[in-house]
Amino acid sequence: MHAEQTEILHFLERFAPFNMLPREELEVVATSISVGYVRAEQTVLEYNQTIDDLHIIRSGEVEVLHKTGELYNRLTEGGYFGEFGLLRKGRVRYPVRTLEDTLLYYLPRDVFTRLFDEYDDFAEAVEVEEHRRVQFAVKQDQPKHDLLSETIDTLISRETVTIDASNTIREAAELMTNEEVSSLLIMDGERSLPVGIITDKDLRKRVLAVGRSDQESVHTIMSSDLVFVQYNQRIFEAMLLMLRTNLHHLPVLKKGQLLGVIALSDVVRHESKSSLFVVSSIFKQNSIEELQTLKADVQASFVRMVNEDANSRMIGASMASIGRSFKQRLLELAEAKLGPPPVPYCFIALGSMARDEQAIVTDQDNALILDDSYQPSLHDEYFVELAQYVTDGLDACGYPYCSGGIMATNPEWRQPLSKWREYFTDWIETPTPERLLHSNIFFDLDAIWGEKHFADELNQLIQKSAPRHKRFLASMAKNAVQRTPPLGFFKDFVMEKDGKQNNSINMKRRGTAPLVDLVRVHALSIGSTQRNTFARLEDIIEANILPHGRGPDLRDAYELIAMVRIRQQARAIAAGEEPDNNIHPDQLSDFERKTLKDAFQILSHAQKYLRFRYSIH
Repeated sequence: MHAEQTEILHFLERFAPFNMLPREELEVVATSISVGYVRAEQTVLEYNQTIDDLHIIRSGEVEVLHKTGELYNRLTEGGYFGEFGLLRKGRVRYPVRTLEDTLLYYLPRDVFTRLFDEYDDFAEAVEVEEHRRVQFAVKQDQPKHDLLSETIDTLISRETVTIDASNTIREAAELMTNEEVSSLLIMDGERSLPVGIITDKDLRKRVLAVGRSDQESVHTIMSSDLVFVQYNQRIFEAMLLMLRTNLHHLPVLKKGQLLGVIALSDVVRHESKSSLFVVSSIFKQNSIEELQTLKADVQASFVRMVNEDANSRMIGASMASIGRSFKQRLLELAEAKLGPPPVPYCFIALGSMARDEQAIVTDQDNALILDDSYQPSLHDEYFVELAQYVTDGLDACGYPYCSGGIMATNPEWRQPLSKWREYFTDWIETPTPERLLHSNIFFDLDAIWGEKHFADELNQLIQKSAPRHKRFLASMAKNAVQRTPPLGFFKDFVMEKDGKQNNSINMKRRGTAPLVDLVRVHALSIGSTQRNTFARLEDIIEANILPHGRGPDLRDAYELIAMVRIRQQARAIAAGEEPDNNIHPDQLSDFERKTLKDAFQILSHAQKYLRFRYSIH
């Protein structure tokens, strides 16, 4: 066997389906292969042309297309194409173009078909890969789910029904009956936008149930805390807003003018089978035990979104809304059990829930901000019980206790607002990396329940103070580069070596977390008010503090890393396994491995730039 053929033999031994052949057969295969070279951006196969060889990629990259020209698949070293045509009438079904200079091995058709007929393992591997690619192609051809793509204005089917604030309650009820609507927007004089809304529920609870006269003006029973949406937002976004705020009606604006109003029932009719409506079920449960029964529904909603090709931002926001709803219902139940709180308070979420970036595998990170009238000797017993009830309930519902103790049950994180101001002022003005190591998470905080302006005040303090303190930013940056992406010197994957998860990669610890950390530093440096990583990146790109093109690269890298983690969790759930944050690279496709390495490389470069920008030595 010639040296070139020996090299071909060693190459084939590394890749399926050829590594399933006996050694002596593989030697025959190696001697039958010819070699070709195709430059970048050239056509290798055209649709419906005759095909005589299986094409094996020795080096380079190609894209396989539908006959319409849309992307079907990408293949790199060890990948092969043309098997569809060889097994079906010898005609190319999927055109192929090179993305970069590519070296190809050509295996003659008669040799390939003989191997397919004589070796079951070889044939099965080809068929499995073919089936996987067909599934991918079908999935790409299917229309995206309407909930994720259609805009709010598609739900508006009639003109808005309004009434003036000076009209009576009876007149409002008659108008709603005649127009067959469940809500009325309340107008006030010459103002172009409504000042309030009333619903069927308001008529029942605020009029009939309390014996109010129907001759009073309608403004006495209206809700004035209106939340508006734009006509071109997605239905998905409106649904999330309803779930997060527990509002069932949203006025819709177009170019600053009132277009209409949508109700939760409109969304339900549009997407009656969506398991994301588990949120509405959460508020119907009356105990921790009843809430606990919804764990399977939460997992089902997660898997469904993954299967419908939702992106990580949509999935993260959905799961965070579900998590918030559990916390809100638990707090309602806690107050019903313990009575009204002795002083005002705000229950806050930290970390991924605050950023709207939750996956299905997450623990609980929370804290309590208490009013400054709080006195431990008089009031702490109540808040100890409240915190314990909520954290126990979250654990039962699938949100495990925080191993680092960042929970409202920890007295350190159950403090008056003035003490929280001291915490953040101290962290920002007298920082060290060691002191900030376990407090990074507090720079992603969001109000869940109670006096939400407490949380707003702390976020404003952070926004104003952080950009002015270079030592603080440098300390945060130093912590942000401690967790490096799992790439070795030769850009191969560096695996975990910790027993159960041996030879795997923790996609949270080595992927999403370090990327979130570095984006947070940049966001703090420019005084961004955003918490979501994608939203922060938009502010960072606009601030022009990164080298050209790095912002979009970071955004794409985060999306890819997050989706690899999310898809792995969804696959585990579908297989009846316990989901976690680990992936095994050998279970990924060639394309996934290559793009994942590219994403980790982007993260690595971004960490180097972080060191430079914030003078980390």
